[in-house]
Amino acid sequence: MKRLMVKVSGRVQGVWYRASAQEAALRLGVTGYVRNLDDGSVEMLAQGADKAVDAMLDWAHQGPPQAEVTDVLVSDYDGTDLYLDFEVTE
Repeated sequence: MKRLMVKVSGRVQGVWYRASAQEAALRLGVTGYVRNLDDGSVEMLAQGADKAVDAMLDWAHQGPPQAEVTDVLVSDYDGTDLYLDFEVTE
């Protein structure tokens, strides 16, 4: 299982980024969460099969049509939390 923590910057709040990320994750079979951060960015934990997480990362660089992604920071996630679905949190 591949597990990545992703921070997406740009115009990513108020443009349906989180809801669209959840739709993409459900379609790809990725679990984890997505949430807004106080600095205006979005944080996403994506976990699942390697190809599915890679596809989710590709999606994160684009986002929904209204988003303007300027930067994507990716790191391996070493936490012990295991998600059964993909949640939109605050």
